[in-house]
This record gives sequence, C-alpha cells and structure tokens, in this order.
Amino acid sequence: MNKLLMEENDRLQKQVSQLVCENGYMRQQLQTASAATTDASCDSVVTTPQHSMRDANNPAGLLSIAEETLTEFLSKATGTAVDWVQMPGMKPGPDSVGIFAISQSCSGVAARACGLVSLEPTKIAEILKDRPSWFRECRSLEVFSMFPAGNGGTIELVYTQTYAPTTLAPARDFWTLRYTTSLENGSLVVCERSLSGSGSGPNAAAAAQFVRAEMLPSGYLIRPCEGGGSIIHIVDHLNLEAWSVPEVLRPLYESSKVVAQKMTIAALRYIRQIAQETSGEVVYGLGRQPAVLRTFSQRLSRGFNDAVNGFNDDGWTVLNCDGAEDVIIAVNSTKNLSGTSNPASSLTFLGGILCAKASMLLQNVPPAVLVRFLREHRSEWADFNVDAYAAASLKAGTYAYPGMRPTRFTGSQIIMPLGHTIEHEEMLEVIRLDGYLLLGTFISYSGIDENAVGACSELIFAPIDEMFPDDAPLVPSGFRIIPLDSKPGDKKDATTSNRTLDLTSGLEVGPATTQATGDASSSQNNRSVLTIAFQFPFDSNLQDNVAVMARQYVRSVISSVQRVAMAISPGMNPTVGSKLSPGSPEALTLAHWICQSYNYYLGSDLLRSDSLAGDSMLKNLWHHQDAILCCSLKSLPVFIFANQAGLDMLETTLVALQDITLDKIFDESGRKALCADFAKLMQQGFAYLPAGICMSTMGRHVSYEQAIAWKVLAAEDNTVHCLAFSFINWSFV
Repeated sequence: MNKLLMEENDRLQKQVSQLVCENGYMRQQLQTASAATTDASCDSVVTTPQHSMRDANNPAGLLSIAEETLTEFLSKATGTAVDWVQMPGMKPGPDSVGIFAISQSCSGVAARACGLVSLEPTKIAEILKDRPSWFRECRSLEVFSMFPAGNGGTIELVYTQTYAPTTLAPARDFWTLRYTTSLENGSLVVCERSLSGSGSGPNAAAAAQFVRAEMLPSGYLIRPCEGGGSIIHIVDHLNLEAWSVPEVLRPLYESSKVVAQKMTIAALRYIRQIAQETSGEVVYGLGRQPAVLRTFSQRLSRGFNDAVNGFNDDGWTVLNCDGAEDVIIAVNSTKNLSGTSNPASSLTFLGGILCAKASMLLQNVPPAVLVRFLREHRSEWADFNVDAYAAASLKAGTYAYPGMRPTRFTGSQIIMPLGHTIEHEEMLEVIRLDGYLLLGTFISYSGIDENAVGACSELIFAPIDEMFPDDAPLVPSGFRIIPLDSKPGDKKDATTSNRTLDLTSGLEVGPATTQATGDASSSQNNRSVLTIAFQFPFDSNLQDNVAVMARQYVRSVISSVQRVAMAISPGMNPTVGSKLSPGSPEALTLAHWICQSYNYYLGSDLLRSDSLAGDSMLKNLWHHQDAILCCSLKSLPVFIFANQAGLDMLETTLVALQDITLDKIFDESGRKALCADFAKLMQQGFAYLPAGICMSTMGRHVSYEQAIAWKVLAAEDNTVHCLAFSFINWSFV
C-alpha cells in the first residue's frame, strides 16, 4: 500500500511541478501584456511580487516578498484576516498556559496562540527559530541563504522536512522565506511563508519521499513587557496537501485543531518550560539537569519517528514490500544508535536495526486511556522473551561507552518517574522489568486528561543499561494514537453513534436504538489511527530469523491491542449476556441461531458436534477458521456481527463493523454475483457464491475460494433475523 501511495505521490508531484511552471509562464505573459497596454504615466500600476525561488539572487525582490509576508502575518496575529474561534476545550483562566484559537473557515488550516513568557524577546525568537528542538515532527531545518534587511533584520531561505505521523502517508517538506525584523514599537517579529518553484532541496533523491506542503504567512510576534518577560503571539497557517493521503486520514491534514496541538500550543508550552528551567523552578533528582532529561525524551521521539518513516537517506530499506503484508519490515545497516556525534558511542559491531511497523484504525477509544492501559499493563500485550532479546542485544556493547554515570537503579519499584513537563502532557520514566530496564516517555499532547480535545497520545520506550549513561544508545519502539477529527458538518447519525458489539457482553442485531444524546453520543463515535513500530538490533547472519520473529511479534501486539481497545471502549457493557437494546438477542443466542440455520438450510454442521453445548458454541464460532459475518435485512444491509476471522479479514473491530455496509466489501464482479444469487438466496434460504475478491476497510484486496450465504432464523417465531456469510480460505492478495 505504501509503495502504491509513493508511486502515486511521485506522479502527482511531477504533475504539480509542471503546472507550477506553466502558471509562472502564464503570469509572466499576462504581466508583460498588461505593462504594454497601461499608460506609463499612471502611478497606480503595481506589479504583484512572484513568491518564487527565481528571486533568490535578487535581494530587492525578496525584501518585497518579506514585507508583504510581514503585513499578512500581523493581520492574522492581531487582526481579523482569519475568522478565529476559541479552541474547543482550551478555556482561558488563571491556570491556562495561554489563549488559543483556530480558524473557522479559511484556505488551509490555521491556529493562533497568545501567552505571557518570562524570557526576553531575542531568546524566545532564538528558541522558536530552532524548530527541531521543540516541534517533534520536524526532522530537519536548513538555512540555505541569508540576506541582511532593514532595521537590523535578516531574510533567510529555509528548507524544512517534517515526519509523517503514520506509516500510511508520506512526509511533508517546505521551502520558505523567513523574515526576522523589529517593529517601531520595539516588538520582534519572525514571519515565514512558502516560495513556489523552489526545487527539491539538498538531496533530490531523498526529497522524492516528501510531498511539498505550503506555509501561508505565519510566525511569531514578541512584545517586551516592562519589568521583564514578553507577550508572544504565534500563528501557524498551513496547506498540508490533504489530497496526497488516503481519505480516511484526511481529517489529520484538514483539522486546525491538530495543527494547534502539534505546533502552536507545543511551541508556547516549550517556551514556558524553558523559562521555568532557566529560573530554577524545575528540579529533578538523579543528578541530571532538566535539559538532559528533555534531551532523552526528544531522542526517544526522534528515533520512533525515524522508524515510522524509514527514510532512504537514513539508510532504511524495505524488505519484500509487495503490498500484501500487513506488517512492514525495514532494515537499517548504517544506523548510529547513540544519537550523538561521538563515533565511539555507536554500536558499530551490530549487523543493523530491523523495524516492524504497521498502522490500523480504532473506534470509540480515547487515545490517552488506551496508552495509559498499555503503559500500566505491559503484560497484556508484551512478550518478555522478545523484549529481553532486544535489551540483551544492546547491553552487549554498553561497556564501550565513555563517561558512565554511577546512577544504578535498584529495588523492586516497577515505574520510576524521572520528570515531566509543566503541563504534565509528557512524563519520562524508567520501567524496571525482570532482567532489564526500559526508558519510556508517555505523551498526551492535550495533557494527561483523556477527555481533552484532540488528545493524541504516545507511549515510546527503549532498553537501557543499568548505569544509564547520558550517551546511552536508544532504539525506541512504541505506540502512537491520533484521533481523526471529523470534518466540519460531518456528523454521524445519532442512532448509530453509541452502538457497540462485544461477544463477551452482548450483541445488538435489532433496530438501531440508543438512549445516548448530546455530548455522550458524539464522544462515542470517534475514530483514531494507531501506529505501531518495534525495532530490534540484529547480527548480520540472523537478519532473516529476526525478521520472521519481528513480524509475528507485531501481529501478536496488534491482536492484543485490538482486544484491549474493545475491552476499554466507552459504552461497553461488562455484564455477560446483557442486551444493548430491547430487540437484541444475547451473544450466545445469536450463535445458536447462526449454527441452527446453517444446519437447517445446508444439511450439515457449521461447527463440530462436540462444540455445540452451552457457551462452547459461542467460543468455537468466534475462533472458527472461516470468516463469518452477519448483516441486517435493510434496504442498505449493514454488518452487525463478525467472528475473529471476519474482523481480521475486514481489518476492523466489532465497534467499527457497524459502519460497514455489505456492498462496500465486494468488488464489481462480487457485487454482480451477489445480486444474481440474491433472489435464489431469499427463495431457498442459502446460496453458494463463486471465488472472488473483496476489500478490507484499509483498502486491501482479500481473495476467497468460496462464500456461502444463508438466512438466520430467530428460533422463537421462525422469522428471518439477518443474513450470514462464510468466506472460506480467505487471504490477503
């Protein structure tokens, strides 16, 4: 899937480049014609500056663009150039870090923040211009040219690369002009905007893995306060080219709230963190300065992003990427594990690092709740033997590190906190497990409150040595869960928002009914995208063995996370055998109906005869090797049940299953075959469908040798309750 996406992105990027060139040529022709026909004595003729890299060698042209950028930025920062509304869930108050707003309707996505920081303007500008230090998704920022401007200001041409948050979308890069200047009132301004026709960056081959995004006039307005400190206004206004990602992920690239959480609020929080550390308000134990612990946290995040993105210029190579595998395996044989410039700190004797990664959709699970559960109940998903292997592989070379600190962790404490940010949106800790230690970071961009809006959460960890030196090699693995905020006006039907399915608690197959109203219903139908990446050091002669182990391990983790997500999903009724609506049978009852109807119409048993007694029928149906799904008998049939194989085939959960209609899973030939046999199905009660192809919710093709459809009868009154399908010998293609 990634390979197809990259090929399509490459094709579209070339098309965009061609159109940009053609547009530039047409503008030039129009301006020439306009200048030729305009009275030369008319002083009102103004030529609009072209925001292009063609002006790179023309400081006067760049200054014109810079001044225009400054004007547009100030109109957003302190004016009404953008229709700003208060950031949902971020109410101003005495404990608030600042005042936040997002764009209501404008080109692209935009966010604004205003806050008081106890640092001088020049120090704030210096920190914010170093975007990789505080923006976790910024991979690199390089200043290619610098020109002096008036008032002691500077104009810079900047190339920036950012990480993609998931394995399902390409990363973004920017070519921008950055203008730093002082205003007459003593304020300091750093403003920035994209330049068109700006080439491919320092490495054309590496730039092919990026989609060129646009930064509209954005920046920082920093006003000094009497007595010290500054008032800072931040504006981030981007066009992230949402067309280049799968439709299900587009809310990530079309949401101003996401930009606010990741960039605008993060920048203000970071500045406040630095201010408190500078003043000595923040003190941590273990003899380490706050900046050192912050560096560890940043290295964990950067290492995880490197693994998720797998850039070629970092040395990553994808193994056997034919689009059929749900888990992507990538290998890096040149990685410097230390994250420092000290070559003596790298584990050069290793064969390399192998990464197994995947992304999947979750429904109705607050990200912070799931991440906290994964953090506190590691035994629910982790395999000690696999984790211990990774730890031992790194530990073998730790003796070589210079400057060891005598900070030895002892005792029986499981989680030892090292530090946290002032807003408590991130915590750094050491986790002691039997035989080894993990350095972990628990991040929630909206704070630890799982109900906060846009609460993107991460759990990232890496094995460390008992001595825990500052140069410790970090090979991070972990989880990232990002909520998919629905587009404005995209409201789900309230009657379906609160329905949940769980074989251990009950099953709704009757008419969709719910008592949920208001905020309760809207909070129950939230989707999130989960990205998992695990890294394993390996010796050169063990690469194939480690690849097999890593793929199996990540698949096991995915299965465990799905199970945990279902268990903690809000709205799940823990009472075994309960009903979610008055017309719904219990899970065990439906299982009996499915098996009895199969026997009645096809004359054979769906399950073995020794598995039909009591609760074992439900258990055996759930673990049946064939994908078994049931759909409602409505004008637009919707799935209401699937066993584990059915959920695996559709790559979904019992909760999200209710959003899938029958026609969506078949391709054109499959739909025709179903339509041709539907009358036969309803007349004789069953039908055999030929081999074909269907689609998972992630867009992958699934082949099956045969499908059987039959009517499921309610035992009480012998009426048709739903339709059941069994897909035999299915597999991803």
